[in-house]
Amino acid sequence: MIYRNSYIEICLEGPFSLLRELPEKEKEVLVLNHSLAHFRKNETIFHEGDKATGVYCLASGKVKVTMEGVGGRDQIIRMIKPQGLFGYNAMLTGEIYNATAVALEESAICVFEKTNFIKLLKRNPELSLKMMKMMASNTTFSNERTVSLTQKHIRGRLAESLLVLRDTFGFENDGKTIKAYVSREDLASLSNMTTSNAIRTLSMFADEDIIALEGKKIKILNALKLERISKLG
Repeated sequence: MIYRNSYIEICLEGPFSLLRELPEKEKEVLVLNHSLAHFRKNETIFHEGDKATGVYCLASGKVKVTMEGVGGRDQIIRMIKPQGLFGYNAMLTGEIYNATAVALEESAICVFEKTNFIKLLKRNPELSLKMMKMMASNTTFSNERTVSLTQKHIRGRLAESLLVLRDTFGFENDGKTIKAYVSREDLASLSNMTTSNAIRTLSMFADEDIIALEGKKIKILNALKLERISKLG
Protein backbone atom coordinates (compact mmCIF):
# COMPACT_ATOMS: atom_id res chain seq x y z
CA MET A 1 0.00 0.00 0.00
CA ILE A 2 1.39 3.38 -1.02
CA TYR A 3 1.47 5.96 1.77
CA ARG A 4 -1.37 8.49 1.63
CA ASN A 5 -1.47 11.75 3.52
CA SER A 6 -4.76 12.74 5.14
CA TYR A 7 -5.62 15.15 2.33
CA ILE A 8 -5.34 12.70 -0.55
CA GLU A 9 -7.25 10.22 1.62
CA ILE A 10 -10.16 12.67 1.81
CA CYS A 11 -10.12 13.28 -1.95
CA LEU A 12 -10.07 9.55 -2.75
CA GLU A 13 -12.19 8.05 0.01
CA GLY A 14 -14.52 10.84 1.20
CA PRO A 15 -18.26 10.07 1.09
CA PHE A 16 -18.87 12.71 -1.62
CA SER A 17 -15.78 11.95 -3.67
CA LEU A 18 -16.24 11.11 -7.34
CA LEU A 19 -13.12 8.95 -7.06
CA ARG A 20 -14.01 6.69 -4.12
CA GLU A 21 -15.19 3.72 -6.20
CA LEU A 22 -12.07 3.54 -8.36
CA PRO A 23 -10.09 0.28 -8.23
CA GLU A 24 -7.21 0.43 -5.77
CA LYS A 25 -4.58 0.28 -8.54
CA GLU A 26 -6.03 3.36 -10.19
CA LYS A 27 -6.16 5.21 -6.89
CA GLU A 28 -2.47 4.42 -6.47
CA VAL A 29 -1.79 6.02 -9.86
CA LEU A 30 -3.50 9.19 -8.64
CA VAL A 31 -1.54 9.11 -5.39
CA LEU A 32 1.75 8.83 -7.27
CA ASN A 33 0.82 11.60 -9.71
CA HIS A 34 -0.59 14.30 -7.48
CA SER A 35 0.78 17.30 -5.64
CA LEU A 36 -0.54 18.93 -2.49
CA ALA A 37 -0.90 22.69 -2.22
CA HIS A 38 -2.01 24.90 0.67
CA PHE A 39 -3.65 28.27 0.13
CA ARG A 40 -4.32 31.10 2.53
CA LYS A 41 -7.64 32.94 2.67
CA ASN A 42 -8.12 35.08 -0.47
CA GLU A 43 -5.10 33.49 -2.18
CA THR A 44 -5.52 32.71 -5.89
CA ILE A 45 -5.32 29.03 -6.89
CA PHE A 46 -5.31 29.64 -10.64
CA HIS A 47 -5.96 32.70 -12.79
CA GLU A 48 -8.26 33.19 -15.74
CA GLY A 49 -5.98 32.81 -18.77
CA ASP A 50 -3.57 30.32 -17.14
CA LYS A 51 -2.78 27.09 -18.98
CA ALA A 52 -4.43 24.04 -17.41
CA THR A 53 -2.00 21.52 -15.92
CA GLY A 54 -4.35 19.23 -14.01
CA VAL A 55 -7.60 18.77 -12.16
CA TYR A 56 -8.07 20.07 -8.62
CA CYS A 57 -9.72 18.35 -5.67
CA LEU A 58 -10.53 20.39 -2.58
CA ALA A 59 -9.47 18.41 0.48
CA SER A 60 -10.34 21.04 3.09
CA GLY A 61 -11.57 24.61 3.11
CA LYS A 62 -13.81 26.43 0.63
CA VAL A 63 -13.16 27.86 -2.83
CA LYS A 64 -14.96 30.35 -5.07
CA VAL A 65 -14.70 30.37 -8.85
CA THR A 66 -15.11 33.77 -10.47
CA MET A 67 -15.24 35.30 -13.95
CA GLU A 68 -14.36 38.88 -14.76
CA GLY A 69 -17.29 40.88 -16.06
CA VAL A 70 -17.84 44.33 -17.48
CA GLY A 71 -15.60 46.97 -15.95
CA GLY A 72 -13.43 44.38 -14.27
CA ARG A 73 -16.16 43.40 -11.80
CA ASP A 74 -15.92 39.77 -10.67
CA GLN A 75 -18.91 37.43 -10.73
CA ILE A 76 -18.89 34.30 -8.57
CA ILE A 77 -20.09 31.42 -10.76
CA ARG A 78 -19.39 28.43 -8.48
CA MET A 79 -18.68 27.57 -4.87
CA ILE A 80 -16.59 24.46 -4.17
CA LYS A 81 -16.92 22.36 -1.01
CA PRO A 82 -14.52 19.63 0.22
CA GLN A 83 -14.11 16.62 -2.11
CA GLY A 84 -15.30 18.73 -5.02
CA LEU A 85 -13.40 18.66 -8.31
CA PHE A 86 -12.75 21.84 -10.30
CA GLY A 87 -10.57 23.13 -13.11
CA TYR A 88 -11.46 20.13 -15.25
CA ASN A 89 -13.08 21.94 -18.20
CA ALA A 90 -9.84 23.54 -19.35
CA MET A 91 -7.95 20.32 -18.66
CA LEU A 92 -10.27 18.27 -20.87
CA THR A 93 -10.41 20.79 -23.72
CA GLY A 94 -6.70 21.60 -23.61
CA GLU A 95 -7.53 25.28 -23.36
CA ILE A 96 -6.73 27.99 -20.83
CA TYR A 97 -8.82 28.58 -17.72
CA ASN A 98 -11.76 30.86 -18.45
CA ALA A 99 -12.24 31.60 -14.74
CA THR A 100 -10.25 32.28 -11.57
CA ALA A 101 -10.31 30.11 -8.43
CA VAL A 102 -9.70 31.73 -5.03
CA ALA A 103 -9.60 30.25 -1.53
CA LEU A 104 -12.46 31.57 0.63
CA GLU A 105 -10.63 30.32 3.71
CA GLU A 106 -7.45 28.39 4.44
CA SER A 107 -7.63 25.45 2.04
CA ALA A 108 -5.70 22.29 1.11
CA ILE A 109 -5.94 21.08 -2.48
CA CYS A 110 -4.77 17.94 -4.27
CA VAL A 111 -3.77 18.56 -7.89
CA PHE A 112 -3.93 15.53 -10.17
CA GLU A 113 -1.53 15.67 -13.10
CA LYS A 114 -3.33 16.21 -16.41
CA THR A 115 -1.89 13.41 -18.59
CA ASN A 116 -2.42 10.63 -16.07
CA PHE A 117 -5.91 11.82 -15.16
CA ILE A 118 -6.97 11.80 -18.83
CA LYS A 119 -5.52 8.29 -19.23
CA LEU A 120 -7.54 7.25 -16.20
CA LEU A 121 -10.73 8.59 -17.80
CA LYS A 122 -10.00 6.62 -20.97
CA ARG A 123 -9.46 3.39 -19.00
CA ASN A 124 -12.45 3.82 -16.73
CA PRO A 125 -15.76 4.48 -18.55
CA GLU A 126 -17.63 4.52 -15.23
CA LEU A 127 -15.55 7.44 -13.98
CA SER A 128 -15.95 9.17 -17.36
CA LEU A 129 -19.72 8.83 -17.08
CA LYS A 130 -19.67 10.28 -13.55
CA MET A 131 -17.61 13.20 -14.81
CA MET A 132 -20.08 13.81 -17.64
CA LYS A 133 -23.03 13.70 -15.24
CA MET A 134 -21.27 16.15 -12.91
CA MET A 135 -20.50 18.50 -15.79
CA ALA A 136 -24.08 18.28 -17.06
CA SER A 137 -25.40 19.04 -13.58
CA ASN A 138 -23.07 22.05 -13.28
CA THR A 139 -24.18 23.30 -16.70
CA THR A 140 -27.83 23.04 -15.68
CA PHE A 141 -27.09 24.92 -12.46
CA SER A 142 -25.19 27.64 -14.36
CA ASN A 143 -28.00 28.05 -16.90
CA GLU A 144 -30.61 28.38 -14.17
CA ARG A 145 -28.44 30.88 -12.29
CA THR A 146 -27.97 32.94 -15.46
CA VAL A 147 -31.74 33.28 -15.83
CA SER A 148 -32.18 34.05 -12.12
CA LEU A 149 -29.47 36.69 -11.95
CA THR A 150 -30.79 38.51 -15.02
CA GLN A 151 -34.54 38.28 -14.37
CA LYS A 152 -35.09 38.22 -10.61
CA HIS A 153 -35.32 41.35 -8.50
CA ILE A 154 -32.71 42.06 -5.83
CA ARG A 155 -34.60 40.29 -3.03
CA GLY A 156 -35.09 37.18 -5.14
CA ARG A 157 -31.43 37.08 -6.19
CA LEU A 158 -30.12 37.45 -2.66
CA ALA A 159 -32.57 34.88 -1.29
CA GLU A 160 -31.45 32.42 -3.95
CA SER A 161 -27.78 33.02 -3.14
CA LEU A 162 -28.37 32.32 0.55
CA LEU A 163 -30.08 29.06 -0.44
CA VAL A 164 -27.14 28.20 -2.73
CA LEU A 165 -24.76 28.68 0.20
CA ARG A 166 -27.00 26.56 2.42
CA ASP A 167 -27.31 23.76 -0.12
CA THR A 168 -23.57 23.80 -0.92
CA PHE A 169 -22.06 24.00 2.56
CA GLY A 170 -24.89 23.01 4.91
CA PHE A 171 -25.51 24.22 8.44
CA GLU A 172 -23.53 24.42 11.65
CA ASN A 173 -24.61 22.16 14.52
CA ASP A 174 -27.47 24.50 15.42
CA GLY A 175 -29.19 23.64 12.14
CA LYS A 176 -29.63 27.33 11.29
CA THR A 177 -26.24 28.97 10.73
CA ILE A 178 -24.93 28.60 7.17
CA LYS A 179 -21.55 26.87 7.33
CA ALA A 180 -19.83 29.47 5.15
CA TYR A 181 -18.74 32.86 6.40
CA VAL A 182 -18.59 34.89 3.21
CA SER A 183 -17.95 38.61 3.02
CA ARG A 184 -20.69 41.00 1.99
CA GLU A 185 -18.65 41.66 -1.16
CA ASP A 186 -18.64 37.95 -2.06
CA LEU A 187 -22.35 37.63 -1.32
CA ALA A 188 -22.97 40.60 -3.62
CA SER A 189 -20.79 39.02 -6.33
CA LEU A 190 -22.69 35.74 -5.99
CA SER A 191 -25.98 37.67 -6.34
CA ASN A 192 -24.97 40.00 -9.19
CA MET A 193 -25.56 43.19 -7.23
CA THR A 194 -23.61 45.96 -5.57
CA THR A 195 -22.27 45.47 -2.05
CA SER A 196 -24.48 48.27 -0.74
CA ASN A 197 -27.59 46.57 -2.16
CA ALA A 198 -26.55 43.25 -0.61
CA ILE A 199 -26.05 44.86 2.81
CA ARG A 200 -29.37 46.70 2.60
CA THR A 201 -31.30 43.59 1.51
CA LEU A 202 -29.70 41.45 4.22
CA SER A 203 -30.81 44.03 6.79
CA MET A 204 -34.35 43.91 5.38
CA PHE A 205 -34.40 40.11 5.67
CA ALA A 206 -33.17 40.41 9.26
CA ASP A 207 -35.85 42.99 10.10
CA GLU A 208 -38.46 40.57 8.72
CA ASP A 209 -37.03 37.73 10.91
CA ILE A 210 -36.18 35.68 7.84
CA ILE A 211 -32.51 35.58 8.83
CA ALA A 212 -30.33 36.64 11.75
CA LEU A 213 -26.92 38.29 11.31
CA GLU A 214 -23.90 37.88 13.58
CA GLY A 215 -20.93 39.40 11.80
CA LYS A 216 -20.29 37.16 8.79
CA LYS A 217 -22.50 34.45 10.25
CA ILE A 218 -25.95 34.17 8.69
CA LYS A 219 -28.73 32.17 10.35
CA ILE A 220 -31.76 31.14 8.35
CA LEU A 221 -34.78 31.54 10.66
CA ASN A 222 -37.56 31.09 8.11
CA ALA A 223 -36.45 28.84 5.26
CA LEU A 224 -39.94 28.59 3.74
CA LYS A 225 -40.24 32.35 3.40
CA LEU A 226 -36.71 32.61 1.97
CA GLU A 227 -37.53 29.91 -0.58
CA ARG A 228 -40.77 31.70 -1.49
CA ILE A 229 -38.92 35.00 -2.05
CA SER A 230 -36.37 33.20 -4.22
CA LYS A 231 -39.08 31.44 -6.25
CA LEU A 232 -41.18 34.56 -6.82
CA GLY A 233 -38.09 36.59 -7.71
